[in-house]
Amino acid sequence: MKPEAPNDTPEATVEEGWASPANIHTLAMLALALVALYLCLRMIQPFISSLAWALALAVLAMPLQRWLESKLRSINLAAAFSVLAAGIIVVAPVILVMTSMINEAIGVVGNIQSQIETGEWRKLMSEHPRLASLGGWIDRELDLPGSVTAAAGVFSDIARNIVQGSLRQGIELLLTFYLLFYLLRDRRKALVAFSSLSPLSKVQMTRLYRHVGDTLHATMYGTFVVALVQGALGGAMFWVLDLPAPLLWGVVMGLLAIVPVLGAFLIWIPAALFLLLTGHPVQALVLALWGGLVVGGIDNVLYPILVGNRLHTHTVLMFISIVGGLFVFGAAGLILGPVILTSTMVLLQAWQHPEAAVATQAPAVNKPAAAES
Repeated sequence: MKPEAPNDTPEATVEEGWASPANIHTLAMLALALVALYLCLRMIQPFISSLAWALALAVLAMPLQRWLESKLRSINLAAAFSVLAAGIIVVAPVILVMTSMINEAIGVVGNIQSQIETGEWRKLMSEHPRLASLGGWIDRELDLPGSVTAAAGVFSDIARNIVQGSLRQGIELLLTFYLLFYLLRDRRKALVAFSSLSPLSKVQMTRLYRHVGDTLHATMYGTFVVALVQGALGGAMFWVLDLPAPLLWGVVMGLLAIVPVLGAFLIWIPAALFLLLTGHPVQALVLALWGGLVVGGIDNVLYPILVGNRLHTHTVLMFISIVGGLFVFGAAGLILGPVILTSTMVLLQAWQHPEAAVATQAPAVNKPAAAES
């Protein structure tokens, strides 16, 4: 009787399949690719902030870039002019405003410190009956001179850190414009190369590009431009009412307007109350009406005009992406947070409905309509 041949059990077949040279080679290549990708991400990390702001400026400069490309024969020259225009329009005013704002802040802090040290603030409080009791409570319960001195020290430390960090910020600014030039010049090639490496189909990649472009557009115009207008309107009314440091408070109102839930009202409401308590009811009413109707309502007018229906993300998710992006990436998170959220949602939808990738024929990603959105 012949001995029975050993059975090829399913377990043995599976083990032999996983241990095959082809699978070992694939796993080794995957491990090397993951290590290389991790190292690349570590190398990119110092440039994340510059890259984020370069993307933001590219959205603002894209209409000018397209117009220059239609007029000039050299795409390099068109990108160079776009970068120069972005520097003149965006950076120069920011430097001037920041310089003036710092000078105003120094003046305000010095004035407050002088009034506290000389006791002039008690005289000012006593001239207004509504503030007299508050002034007495402050004088009894609080060490106002010590608090102001400590606050002045904190402000001095902040100003010193800004000066010390100016070199690093200057380098980041140069990197931002360096990256901006290549983002404008090579955007079509970059998108085609990225599409060739992506496992997504042409339909899914086109959808990803469109949604990310819409998110960048909505973030830049719907958040930054609206906040800029709100800060300018608030600062202008402070100047008209002869309130101290209108430029400083206008910038602060603009920065607060960027963050969801917060807003310029955190500045103009206390200012209106101060005017009311110090015996200026007309100015207080003017500031309250201007802040509530104009500063607070301008976003309802500008947002639909500037953004339209480009934003595909719920307001709550947008809030989480912006605030979470600020915590994770710093100021660059204002750009990266919404972009990462949008990209994640598109990828999840592509994974949930893979059949949609072949339902329709996608346009080529190297066409301007798909690549430049």
